[in-house]
Amino acid sequence: MAQRKKPTALTLRAYQVGFGDCFLLTFHYDSADRHVLIDFGSTGQPRNSGPKLMARVAQDIRKVCTPADGGTPKLHAVVATHRHRDHISGFDDTGGPDSPGAIIAGLAPDLVVQPWTEHPKANPETGAVTRGTTAKGLHAQSLAFVSALQDMHAISQAVLVEADRRKSAIGKTTLKEITFLGEDNLKNLAAVKNLMRMGKGRRGKYVHFGSDSGLEKILPGVKVRVLGPPNLKQSDEITKQRARDADEFWHFHAVAGRLTTKKTPKVFRRAATYSATQTPPYTRWFIKRMRSVRGEQMLSIMRTLDSVMNNTSLILLFEVGGKKLLFPGDAQIENWSYALSKPSVRRLLEDVNLYKVGHHGSLNATPKTLWGLFKNRSEKKKTGRLLTVCSTMPGKHGKTTSKTEVPRRTLVEALKSLSDYHTTEDIKLKESLCDTITIPFS
Repeated sequence: MAQRKKPTALTLRAYQVGFGDCFLLTFHYDSADRHVLIDFGSTGQPRNSGPKLMARVAQDIRKVCTPADGGTPKLHAVVATHRHRDHISGFDDTGGPDSPGAIIAGLAPDLVVQPWTEHPKANPETGAVTRGTTAKGLHAQSLAFVSALQDMHAISQAVLVEADRRKSAIGKTTLKEITFLGEDNLKNLAAVKNLMRMGKGRRGKYVHFGSDSGLEKILPGVKVRVLGPPNLKQSDEITKQRARDADEFWHFHAVAGRLTTKKTPKVFRRAATYSATQTPPYTRWFIKRMRSVRGEQMLSIMRTLDSVMNNTSLILLFEVGGKKLLFPGDAQIENWSYALSKPSVRRLLEDVNLYKVGHHGSLNATPKTLWGLFKNRSEKKKTGRLLTVCSTMPGKHGKTTSKTEVPRRTLVEALKSLSDYHTTEDIKLKESLCDTITIPFS
């Protein structure tokens, strides 16, 4: 019998990594399976998760990638949607051969796919931008944007230091969210370098809207469309969280750095000052209020940085065997707006069969325009009903009082009522490391 050139089915494994993403896609062919890992990170693990959860997940991935005949384990492709810690921290290989990152690298992926902003040559230190990434005349703007992304890590570090100094004044709730967002936006240098090594040479693809992902060569019979992020020639929406000038917003990081030094410069140099223990009673309410305001300012800064990085996230649409599978990473509305502005893309998204819920269930990562396109939504449980998969953990991000909690209650209610909803919150680690969904192809 002739070998089928298309996969017969897909097994999707959504791993319980706490607040993070880790999805292993196994495409079943007549001859052998092919495996694609989409993200591998976490910024908070569930209670009773046990020791070295990420290493255990990596070991399970290696087991799945081992051929039935006992051959060499093989992971065919890695997709790192963006640089946030909750998506790439597992690629850290500094713990030696048994570290999660070393285990994944040992599976020798043939391809590593990342957004264009991660290309080694799209780096201000090299003075170059990837060919095809930007149009002529946008060279300086692209460098400024990538430079701003690099500065983000320094800003995050400065804010974390300042928040720790002021923790008694800014409140536990605000401090918790600042710390979470700050740590998520740190550089994750070891993970970044490991991804670069795995993608060295022709194995690395750094993509934008409409470009070739390279995955179609790895997955015969599967069409993969890159729907985001746009490059700056296509749209500058992904930069909208910054100020009008390309660099201006980020200049505060120098100020933040100065605020972390032991000696804070005086505003009125000749004026008499009081020490912290000698402040007059009638000024203490004002001092307390100012310290609280600074906490809210730092939180606002971190939310803005977080949104900018999310808007560099890859959006991938897999089409195979009459099915469409949408994986948007953490893409938010500024990233989505370019793709959704195109009638052809909106038509493509109408009959999506599986939707990986964006940004762990945050409201602004599932735009109403996108949600309204899905024709497979249904209140009735039936064959062909939309499948939704969410990797999340409550209590880590946002606040219910401001309606910014992740996952957002109203979104989860809609997902539960109009789709077959799967969430990693339901996984019991004592029984399994992942939720497994099988999708047959025609």
